[in-house]
Amino acid sequence: MRLIESLRHAREGYAFSLIHERNMRIHTTIAVIILIIAIVIDLSAIELILMFLAITLVIVSELLNTAIEKTVDLAMPNQHPLAKAAKDCAAAAVLVCALFAIAVGFIILGDHIIGGITWRWTS
Repeated sequence: MRLIESLRHAREGYAFSLIHERNMRIHTTIAVIILIIAIVIDLSAIELILMFLAITLVIVSELLNTAIEKTVDLAMPNQHPLAKAAKDCAAAAVLVCALFAIAVGFIILGDHIIGGITWRWTS
């Protein structure tokens, strides 16, 4: 029962972030598109794992960014330099993860696109 409740809370957190955070919608949409491409293209298991890892880092960092932003807003309704610094650092974490994911995507997918795509359903 606790597991089901924990999963429900996690789903609600993800849904909250999707509903209220534009960047989360953007990251999720791009993630779905890239993962579909990664699955359809004949990537190796390690390439798929690296793609999933890079995308997961972006999604997790965006969720943590949202949590930090909402917590800071609750604790500090008025603007404060430290509140701004906390939010900026959280946003920077998302940026670093997103740049990493872009680099991984270009390295893995670029190699397949430049070298010619081998589709999963052909030999």
